[in-house]
Amino acid sequence: MNLKLSNLWATKTKDDEWWSSFVTSPLAIVLNYFVVDIKWFTPNKITLISFITAVIAAVFIVLGGVQNFIIAAILIHLSHVFDCMDGQMARYRKTSSISGCYYDKLTDQMQVFIWFGAIAYAASQQSGSVIPVFLALVGIAFYSLRGYSKYVTIYLEASQVNDSTQDDTPEEVIAETAGIEFGLMANLRWFLKEQKKIFSFDEGVFIFMLSLALILNMLTPMLWIFALSQVFYGLLRAWQRGVNLDQKLTVNIGK
Repeated sequence: MNLKLSNLWATKTKDDEWWSSFVTSPLAIVLNYFVVDIKWFTPNKITLISFITAVIAAVFIVLGGVQNFIIAAILIHLSHVFDCMDGQMARYRKTSSISGCYYDKLTDQMQVFIWFGAIAYAASQQSGSVIPVFLALVGIAFYSLRGYSKYVTIYLEASQVNDSTQDDTPEEVIAETAGIEFGLMANLRWFLKEQKKIFSFDEGVFIFMLSLALILNMLTPMLWIFALSQVFYGLLRAWQRGVNLDQKLTVNIGK
């Protein structure tokens, strides 16, 4: 077995998102195999390339038309492959940094806004209705709530409890249950187990949803799924974190 490829696979995130887990992240490992030893090609540069690719994809969505939609779908996937590459490269080189993680997460959030905003515009132009714009705004707002509630929780825990721990720690690498060194059945079991993540409706699922909607030219139905799923998960995560925060603070105050 190729040692370099094995070491790159070891940089794969342990609990990766659905589509990322078995599509874009493995593709990123393949690309990293050829560029990870090029010193001037840094993780932060890949983060920038990923964001630029995402913006170009949004431009093709806004331009409209079947051909442009297919190009956009390809670019969205390519952007996410780059998004997986930067973290893998940093972990492989052992050069992970807080600032790199910050810029990676910041651009991830911006990409969601840009992509769904572009989809909303294209769908509105097609239908002559403002409903797609409203759906995109609702979906983006409640998707943001999922992240905002997380960081408010971290802030409050850090403010109130001296020994609080943040759940935004660097991602762990993949558990040894799949990969080139494992057999067909082990990889198949891992693949089937990963499919439940489709119901999380996070960024990894968005890549698949956006691309499929663009290829099939079904923008508004996808926006309905996006909006409804984010309302559900946004409210659920905000409520769960509030309950957990109250329980943690109550326990610590009582000590």
